[in-house]
Amino acid sequence: MMEAVLLKKWESAASRFQELTDQLMEATVVSQPALLHKLSKERTELEPSAKLFETYRDYAKQLEEATQILADPSAGSEMHRMAAEETAELERQRAEIEEQVKEFLIPKDPRDDKSLVLEIRAGTGGDEAALFVGELFRLYIKYAEKKGFKVDTVEASETGIGGYKNIVALIEGKGAYSHFKYEAGVHRVQRVPVTEAAGRIHTSTVTVAVMPEVDEVDVRIDPMDLRIDTFCSSGAGGQSVNTTKSAVRITHIPTGVVVSCQDERSQLKNRNKAMRTLRARIVEAEREKQEAEIAQNRKSQVGTGERSEKIRTYNFPQNRVTDHRIGITLHKLELVMEGDLDEIVQALKAQQQQAETAKV
Repeated sequence: MMEAVLLKKWESAASRFQELTDQLMEATVVSQPALLHKLSKERTELEPSAKLFETYRDYAKQLEEATQILADPSAGSEMHRMAAEETAELERQRAEIEEQVKEFLIPKDPRDDKSLVLEIRAGTGGDEAALFVGELFRLYIKYAEKKGFKVDTVEASETGIGGYKNIVALIEGKGAYSHFKYEAGVHRVQRVPVTEAAGRIHTSTVTVAVMPEVDEVDVRIDPMDLRIDTFCSSGAGGQSVNTTKSAVRITHIPTGVVVSCQDERSQLKNRNKAMRTLRARIVEAEREKQEAEIAQNRKSQVGTGERSEKIRTYNFPQNRVTDHRIGITLHKLELVMEGDLDEIVQALKAQQQQAETAKV
């Protein structure tokens, strides 16, 4: 049965939907385009939960009727049997609706719809860690493609053996942050390196940072606080490599945050990418500082997002991936590495939803 607080909130949302429906038919509202747009938008946002409430109320009425039949001793055994079957089915359907509506009733993270800046860095484990940075990035590219998001590399520092010290990328698309925010933390990989003659399992780690992108209006950066350096690109890039100063490095002097980008041949494009990353890093650093001051020991079921927290293990010999925050283990690592993250992400979302429900 749904919690009383959530049910009351649901009833209020359905009532407000009907109120808006009536208001939008009034001449005084129709004659004011701005107000019409505002109320129409609010009504559209409330419509899914209001429609579900209508169905929920209908099921409740049918359940009441079926219960009355079960309580009536004069009803025949066949009527009791049918009423019992109907009651079981209606309760199942009602429970499904209660789960569906929680998506609309539980407070939504305002950052969920945003694009994001993703940073993957090699941790402990030397060359193995560097190799896994590249493999994890490939996993995220495939996952992003399945969700219809665009991935744009900002910075990549190669090690020369096919690995990377770090990779920074923009992942763009409505709702991208809601899918990737659970990836922040330490990822551990266990496998036998190609260079290991004795066949011993090696353990290494990489760290992942996920920062919602912020608009220019969300954070004011004084141009006087920036030091911008240009230099020649390195790596693949055709004739412009090492001949044109297209790469850009931007340093935010007050915070010491440094961002570089050399992915594009155009210095302007590299500068724009670097600024987008810089804004996200500055805001994320400030948010983490505030959260640490408010609740130093706070932890939730989906993890704190601290860089030192081990959130997941990828065990190649056992074809196993384990997310330690929710205790889920899947024996299909080869599919996960191809971007099949849905089962893990959905489990994390459900856990967070339960935590948010408890707060309501």
